[in-house]
Amino acid sequence: MTRRVRRRLCKDGGKGKDVAADEERELIGPDPLERISSDALRQVAFCCSRLRRLRLSGLRDADADAIGALARYCPLLEDVAFLDCGSVDEAAIAGILSLRFLSVAGCHNLKWATASTSWAQLPSLVAVDVSRTDVSPSAISRLISHSKTLKLICTLNCKSVEEEQAHNPGAFSNSKGKLVLTITSHIFKSVVSLFPDKVVKENEVFNECNWKGKDNALGDMMSWLEWILSQTLLRIAESNPQGMDDFWLQQGADMLLSLVKSSQEDVQERAATTLATFVVIDDESANVDAARSEAVMRVGGIPMLLDLARCSRESAQSEAAKAIANLSVNAKVAKAVADEGGITILTNLARSMNRLVAEEAAGGLWNLSVGEEHKAAIAAAGGIKALVDLILRWPAGTDGVLERAAGALANLAADDKCSMEVAKAGGVHALVMLARSCKLEGVLEQAARALANLAAHGDNNNNNAAVGQEAGALEALVQLTSSQNEGVRQEAAGALWNLSFDDRNREGIAAAGGVEALVSLAQECLNASEGLQERAAGALWGLSVSEANSMAIGQEGGVAPLLTLAQSDVEDVHETAAGALWNLAFYSGNALRIVEEGGVPILVRLCSSSGSKMARFMSALALAYMFDGRMDEVALVGTSSEGSSKSVNVEGARRMALKHIQTFVLTFSDPQVFTTASTSSASAALSQIADAVFIQEAGHLRCSGAEIARFVAMLRNPASILRACAAFALLQFTIPGGRHAVHHAGLLQKAGAARVLRAAAAATTASIEAKVFARIVLRNLEHHQTGTST
Repeated sequence: MTRRVRRRLCKDGGKGKDVAADEERELIGPDPLERISSDALRQVAFCCSRLRRLRLSGLRDADADAIGALARYCPLLEDVAFLDCGSVDEAAIAGILSLRFLSVAGCHNLKWATASTSWAQLPSLVAVDVSRTDVSPSAISRLISHSKTLKLICTLNCKSVEEEQAHNPGAFSNSKGKLVLTITSHIFKSVVSLFPDKVVKENEVFNECNWKGKDNALGDMMSWLEWILSQTLLRIAESNPQGMDDFWLQQGADMLLSLVKSSQEDVQERAATTLATFVVIDDESANVDAARSEAVMRVGGIPMLLDLARCSRESAQSEAAKAIANLSVNAKVAKAVADEGGITILTNLARSMNRLVAEEAAGGLWNLSVGEEHKAAIAAAGGIKALVDLILRWPAGTDGVLERAAGALANLAADDKCSMEVAKAGGVHALVMLARSCKLEGVLEQAARALANLAAHGDNNNNNAAVGQEAGALEALVQLTSSQNEGVRQEAAGALWNLSFDDRNREGIAAAGGVEALVSLAQECLNASEGLQERAAGALWGLSVSEANSMAIGQEGGVAPLLTLAQSDVEDVHETAAGALWNLAFYSGNALRIVEEGGVPILVRLCSSSGSKMARFMSALALAYMFDGRMDEVALVGTSSEGSSKSVNVEGARRMALKHIQTFVLTFSDPQVFTTASTSSASAALSQIADAVFIQEAGHLRCSGAEIARFVAMLRNPASILRACAAFALLQFTIPGGRHAVHHAGLLQKAGAARVLRAAAAATTASIEAKVFARIVLRNLEHHQTGTST
């Protein structure tokens, strides 16, 4: 299953407040303000004489003239933040005499000796934030010693300060009533000291009830601290530095959830964004930190985020949904989200007309849909219809909303019942539309995966046929096999593999150029991922069921790459390639091609040493087809257009093949048990052998009438080992309980195989294995006949 996590959503611009407002609270940024110069800053000063708060992020530079203009023309300016700015004139800041709150977090070109000396003289300065900078311990000490008004210094993620504190734990203990916050300090406990005349519990220190309406100065400082912490924690989470686990687990998660309850809307949203970000280990692999995710869950974070997601503000809905989505990558958290009603909440958000909200909600449903236990709940909540509607609402949207919706539908389509709901909701049309017209690789990959899953349920529903009948579906998937993106090629090949189980689809794929495209893909994927190799071989296996396609695959050069894939060390790859080669070998021209391309030693090796019983079984069957006598006439002419065969020793290859087929069959034989069964009329002995030799996966193989007839004919072959191999194959195909056992039994009965089987079971020249296997097949036929008659 695929799932995705997102670190951060970049918003489109600010929220539109007037920069000259009395209570300006907006952050201009956070993307680098490369076009905002010091000249622009001067214009702000000239035009906004009543400016109280100015918070800028990513400013290229703030020179002395610009900051001086703020000091001269903005006499009410009390809160300034230059976050992650390239260059700030630290001395000029000292001219803003009204300044109470200052942040230069993330700025790395400051002269700290000058800054600390000059800022200490500011007459109203209450709090300074130097987090994420290279501030020196001596600069902090200077601020502590020389400032008469300063009460709070934030130094979160300042390497030099942390090293000093680690070396000397009491470095800032004599702080003259000034609180110094570091990553290594207990922040909740430290902030409690700001309330000298009030008993405040540590876990409620950010509860606004503790300061609202009682002490304006304290309230201003606490509001500022919330804002600063929300900014700094987000930046730390984004950079994901080493050594932060203890902080996040011991107090970071609690702090973020406290900020989620802030009365400041931007702080709430930023805290939610940070919760979405700090759990992510790797964006590409969709890995999240289990301990961090579960820490959020343990302290009640899931209900809190779901409450935020239910609020009326779309920006908050988006950030809360993002956090829920990322946390839900963890299965335990996903269960908590579902238990708290999160599936219904996310489904409602997915219906939002705001694309960003719907996108994040779809991401949440995508991650939740990984859990089998959540699929039915998503369907019951109307989530499938909401996801299909998302695609239809924004067919030309960004990759975010479309990829998430298609990814969620792909997960849901893996469930039989949900796959029918996807089709019922118009999902086939929506997904094919994406596969045909979208240019975004992530979207195409998920759309193709969804179509593959829809087509994967075989006889359980009609989705396989429905996908093939949707206009342009097969053509689009064939074209996607030549995508530059490996993931797209893999999912498209997987979809074609599943679709090829339907007769009409199989021929439609061929008509759309599928044979040529898939042979080309098999040739090009020899150094690609195992998943792509398996699906390329699988799609050729599916197409090769029909004679025309099988011959076309051989003529297009499909034998050579399949033989290469059959040499893979990965069982899924060589097993699938063996299946394709088995189908191809049914036709004499392809059988000779396999011999000419050096395929006999490759199949012999698979038949002898693969860890997959199915790979060994199908390799043995391919070798049996190749040397049951039908290839002999073609071998005299060869397969090339000139009518000359490559120089091969067909007789030597035949001897090698028969020897290893015999070795394969004998691995399922126990002489003592087989001898007892051959001389006993009791069915118990046969049942014991049948249970012991049955290859579970072989029950999924479906043979045509021509294939069954060939095995029946092989029962009369002069080579006793081929007779034993044929009887062993028919045993596998007719075992009661096998998916297609009844179908195969019907074909055998129509072919009058019972007489041939009885002869094989009684033949004096037959091996004991051939006799016993033939008797078991007869028993199987009787079982199916009895079942049909009743």
